[in-house]
Amino acid sequence: MHERRIAEVIRRLGERDLDQMLVCDPLAIWYLTGYYTQPFERFFALYLGVKDGRQTATLFCNRLFPDASAYCNDIVLFSDTDDPVPLVAAACDPQKALGVDKDLAARWLLPLMGARAASGFCLASDAVDATRSIKSAEEQELMREASRINDQAMSWLAAQVREGVTEEQIASGLLAEYRRLGATDHSFSPIVSFGANAADPHHEPDQTVFHKGDMVLFDVGCKYQWYCSDMTRTFFTAEPTEHQLEVYETVRRANEAAEAIVRPGVTFAQIDLAARRIIEDAGYGPYFTHRLGHQIGLVDHEPGDVSATHDEPVQVGQVFSIEPGIYLEGDIGVRIEDLVIVTEDGCEVLNSYPHEVCVLDL
Repeated sequence: MHERRIAEVIRRLGERDLDQMLVCDPLAIWYLTGYYTQPFERFFALYLGVKDGRQTATLFCNRLFPDASAYCNDIVLFSDTDDPVPLVAAACDPQKALGVDKDLAARWLLPLMGARAASGFCLASDAVDATRSIKSAEEQELMREASRINDQAMSWLAAQVREGVTEEQIASGLLAEYRRLGATDHSFSPIVSFGANAADPHHEPDQTVFHKGDMVLFDVGCKYQWYCSDMTRTFFTAEPTEHQLEVYETVRRANEAAEAIVRPGVTFAQIDLAARRIIEDAGYGPYFTHRLGHQIGLVDHEPGDVSATHDEPVQVGQVFSIEPGIYLEGDIGVRIEDLVIVTEDGCEVLNSYPHEVCVLDL
């Protein structure tokens, strides 16, 4: 049980006048207790509360789940033939509102409401999300290692580019390389894009064959001891044209301008604007079609984006992506993405793979 993390979630609940919450996201439960299982269709939840001034935590587990006794002192076990709703209702204070997270399915929430388990129900995922957003020193170190592995994997990816290879062939070989380097899995499905396919920001690798002269975009990430990495690089495979070079250098400048202003107190919206203004001034504003970035940790996209609508200031310990792009349909797409950790006086860029124009030697 991670008592300090639970205490921080409860503190954040208190700021919303909430004394109890039901957490159902399995990764959030792992984050708070150290216990992980994938429940599939079965009920699984962690009840957090305050009773007589003391924090309480109760884990609700099906008897089929692995033993959780090493991770939580208060466990309520039930079988497939038991209804968990009365068990949860018994743990709740019916005189107070209950916060629930976004993973609580309606098939459990509605019966809890019908049982009057609480005086009211409200979405309280932000109490957990905001706690997870600030990475501890240990978490930061794991994310550094995940990005170090990703940097090495990018070199492997670039070496796979050759005449006749398909996007799918390169993408399908990446997991073995990640595992050789010490990672356990992808943090998301890898994006491998040849030529005009890179103009689709979320292109899925297919049977497109590489031909020399195609630009190549890789957007990839791995998991290392639960924590994710994410990076994008765009390569040339022949000397770039003036047009290609202009697009590439615009994206590079946008990436580096945004990274240069990251520091505590600067808002996510200001960081987005620093990159977006450069792309707009170059005449490519309509072709930068997405937010500048996203927070990252136990999953690749965690709540709290780097966008024009997010006016909160960044905080020390937050980790997020900086990934400007320009996408010209039927022509080219360029994206350059790094992860950064907010520090006391700026930020630490987790990726060391170069931004400079790279023409692959084929």
